[in-house]
Amino acid sequence: MNDTIKLTQHSHGAGCGCKIAPKVLDEILKSSFTIPDNKNLLVGNNSKDDAAVYDLGNGTALISTTDFFMPIVDDAFDFGRIAAANSISDVYAMGGKPLMAVAILGWPVEKLPVELAQKVIEGGRTICAEAGIPLAGGHSIDSQEPIFGLAVTGIVPTENLKKNNTSQEGDLLFLTKPLGVGILSTAQKRGLLKEEHLSLMINQMAMLNDIGEELGKIKGVTAITDVTGFGILGHLIEMTEGSGLSAEIYYDKLPIAAGVKDYIAQRIFPDATTRNWNAYSDKVKFEKGVNVMEAFTLLPDPQTNGGLLFSVQQGAVASVKPLLQEHKMDLFAEPVGMMIKEGEKRVFVK
Repeated sequence: MNDTIKLTQHSHGAGCGCKIAPKVLDEILKSSFTIPDNKNLLVGNNSKDDAAVYDLGNGTALISTTDFFMPIVDDAFDFGRIAAANSISDVYAMGGKPLMAVAILGWPVEKLPVELAQKVIEGGRTICAEAGIPLAGGHSIDSQEPIFGLAVTGIVPTENLKKNNTSQEGDLLFLTKPLGVGILSTAQKRGLLKEEHLSLMINQMAMLNDIGEELGKIKGVTAITDVTGFGILGHLIEMTEGSGLSAEIYYDKLPIAAGVKDYIAQRIFPDATTRNWNAYSDKVKFEKGVNVMEAFTLLPDPQTNGGLLFSVQQGAVASVKPLLQEHKMDLFAEPVGMMIKEGEKRVFVK
């Protein structure tokens, strides 16, 4: 019986597409409450970064993050793997090393068998073990929809800490995973995803972004973020705004997952794509020759455990490419854009 249950049919959202819309989130985070400065808090709510970072005062800093969402795939074990990898990614995006995790589980116990929840947790344990950390505990509630994620603690040498708002003019941009998993997951939810694309989608979303820890050690890597629910467009805009710059995207250089363009042609994309586009469209300019309709679907596509988007000084690219090759990421060894002087728009798609 459990084999016939499709988890995506029990949630209104999917993966990082569950994120609250950017403009709504800005309203939620507004506050008149004045918080005293904390000299040890290196990264907090004052920036739109991937995790909080606290200086321990001994040359190292503590990284703290949490992430959770509703199912993006039907299989419970794979859902657990993907949600865990996505949560741990925030530590890697800061250039850090994860230390341990605790689970966050919401389960509709009267609607779905509890053994499926056990498979979700087991999937999470598998990814934690792959990352070399324990799943040390957690908290669960009876909820209307299935929810899973982790709160993750990590550590980073303070000198290796990477933020998302420290890019420099002239830096080249690299991306470590193909785009389009939001489109693929929507095709799955509609029963239109081809079998050959399902395993590719799952494997990509469950793959750890552990290259981030190594990127943190390279001085010429100036900023890192992971591409998740706001799409590459939204997260790049966060980088540009925080750094006081604009960026060029080389559209034909962007890696795109297999099958995605075919699904775009069928007008298959998540609702969150339109939400993201409405939030960012006034900050983007398309140059002549770009397929705007395709780009509209792809650039704001919400990614779940997407790749790391990072900026590199041009003189340090020679240090980055061997690392990409070591991680079997040769396909991502060419830049997808450049940080440029602040212009009339935040992102210029060429």
